[in-house]
Amino acid sequence: MVLVKEQLLTQKLEAIVQRYEQVGQLLSDRTVVANFQEVQRLGKERAELMPMVKAYQEHRQLLKAMAEAQVILETSKNEPGLGELAERELRELKNQQSVLEERIKGLLVPRDLRDEKNTLLEIRAGTGGGEAALFAAELFRMYTKYAERRGWRVELVSSSPTGIGGFKEVIAIIEGKGTYSRFKYESGVHRVQRVPATEAGGRIHTSTVTVAVLPEAEEVDIQIDLKDLRIDTFCSSGPGGQGVNTTHSAVRILHQPSGLIVSCQDERSQIKNRAKGMRILRSRLLEMEQQKQNDEIAKARRSQVGTGDRSEKIRTYNFSQNRITDHRAGLSLHKLEAVLEGELDELIEALTAWDHAERLQKSLS
Repeated sequence: MVLVKEQLLTQKLEAIVQRYEQVGQLLSDRTVVANFQEVQRLGKERAELMPMVKAYQEHRQLLKAMAEAQVILETSKNEPGLGELAERELRELKNQQSVLEERIKGLLVPRDLRDEKNTLLEIRAGTGGGEAALFAAELFRMYTKYAERRGWRVELVSSSPTGIGGFKEVIAIIEGKGTYSRFKYESGVHRVQRVPATEAGGRIHTSTVTVAVLPEAEEVDIQIDLKDLRIDTFCSSGPGGQGVNTTHSAVRILHQPSGLIVSCQDERSQIKNRAKGMRILRSRLLEMEQQKQNDEIAKARRSQVGTGDRSEKIRTYNFSQNRITDHRAGLSLHKLEAVLEGELDELIEALTAWDHAERLQKSLS
């Protein structure tokens, strides 16, 4: 199996080198040079291929040096000094090979252009009633703590609080460089197993919370025709005092072509609620477009990690065992309390490695 993967890797790299040389030849073609846009496109493609080509050439040179060191080692049995030198050199070259191969694999994995974007985080209570709503609030607190640790800003967009301190739904925008690259693995169903505070018999209940993570779309990513919008204002229904509850500051935006509806009421200002609503609408429309493209291409992943099905159970939080298990990465940690305080890096690093391996496998198939 390992040999097959190595062969696939070599075939992929050789195809890249072949394409790199082909692009170089095209760039010297007079008919191509006359087309400025085509020259730009090919130049960009060649620049993207260059790091992989250089790494592959370096790898071939390394293999040649290893073969030479192996020959010296095998033919110097009667010369201890030379044999030890060859053995040490071979060991160093193998270490270099390991590092270089990891770098090559990293170069082969397609880069997610959305990684540097801000994140739209949506958390909704699923099965479990009030207990699910309480856990939704705990997850929101966990993500807020994690964002604070990394110096990112969390802006609440809208929420539907319950009377016991939970959330039926909470939506926020997380701003900062690389937020989506870290939060994108949180999309899916989070399952919690614990004894609720209201449970007199001490029985463990299972509840679920759905988390959706979207990269925030900018105006250049998705254009919205104002003629397609129906915008209504109404009085906020949540806590906030007389100023919020007696003025038409809340905003409901209907995008008529798609049927998408966005409501925002957390700000006292109608203008601010409208601006937040447009940010959410733009991101959801972009996600719909990306899902449509992905369905047409392969009916595969819909812009999320895993299978793309948001009903997918991705993680279990077991309070009685102080255990958190991520079912995608196959990782279990007995540090649930620490994770809920925002210590997510170990989980996210494992998921990054898992995602890297998955995408590398797809790139080789």
